[in-house]
Amino acid sequence: MSATEIIFEVTEDEVDGGYSATALDYGIHTQGISVDEVRGNVREAVDCYFEDRMPRPKLIRLHFVSDELLTE
Repeated sequence: MSATEIIFEVTEDEVDGGYSATALDYGIHTQGISVDEVRGNVREAVDCYFEDRMPRPKLIRLHFVSDELLTE
């Protein structure tokens, strides 16, 4: 992983609705009701996490994970 990029795994909560986002290799977690809201919350969470710690990554990548069920 590059220090200039941070990757979030984004999953949809099929039971309650909304989305959860978790940064890979960092202790950053957030959620939102819509995709737009989770995008904004991810930006805010990254700003807060890197505020005083270290240089902020230049890129934020959202990796949307979805499950697909196949039946016979």
